[in-house]
Amino acid sequence: MSEDVKPTRKNLMAIEDRIELSEQGHDTLEKKRDGLIMEFMDILDQAQDVRSDLDGNYERAQRSIDMARAMEGDVAVRGAAAALEETPEITTQSKNIMGVVVPQIESTRVRKDLDQRGYGLVGTSARIDEAADAYEELLETIILAAEVETAMKKMLEEIEKTKRRVNALEFKLLPDLYEAQEYIEQKLEEQEREEIFRMKKIKDKKEAEESAIEEAAEEAEDEGTADEDAETVAADD
Repeated sequence: MSEDVKPTRKNLMAIEDRIELSEQGHDTLEKKRDGLIMEFMDILDQAQDVRSDLDGNYERAQRSIDMARAMEGDVAVRGAAAALEETPEITTQSKNIMGVVVPQIESTRVRKDLDQRGYGLVGTSARIDEAADAYEELLETIILAAEVETAMKKMLEEIEKTKRRVNALEFKLLPDLYEAQEYIEQKLEEQEREEIFRMKKIKDKKEAEESAIEEAAEEAEDEGTADEDAETVAADD
């Protein structure tokens, strides 16, 4: 890059401006990267908790449904499930975390009271109620897990993108600019030394010419004085 830049004062100033902007951008991106990593670690902790809850809730729901089937039979369990009148609703919004848009999932009608599940209280047992409770809790955990996992994925993608930009500035653009700056400064110093040397040569030449003129004038003056003396002597004779 350095050899492609003309070594002029104007280009040096332009490169110095680019260096200043690039350094500011590098500092800003580093702060953003560090902030994103801190946010990501918080989400990661939350994700680990949600995954643990998800595993526990799934096992509980599986045990509950197995117990309900064993005690009430598949027909009763399927009938209770088919009686559901209001299905859960999922709505998605978005929120901004350090410039990263992540989803925010809202759910309604997941948790229900006994009289909202559609099946009659008569003819069903507490085993079916427990299974319904367990699966409602599992569904809420699944929704939360989907929100957290998606946010974590988007944050990780943004971290990687920011790291690439930081590395591009730190290991490519800024070194090239520093190299170009040093190249121009060296060339300008060489030009300045050459100009000083040239001016010194001109000055020495001028001084030599002036000295020669003065010597010639002195010689002419001496010759004129000698001629006058000779004429005076001749006149006296």
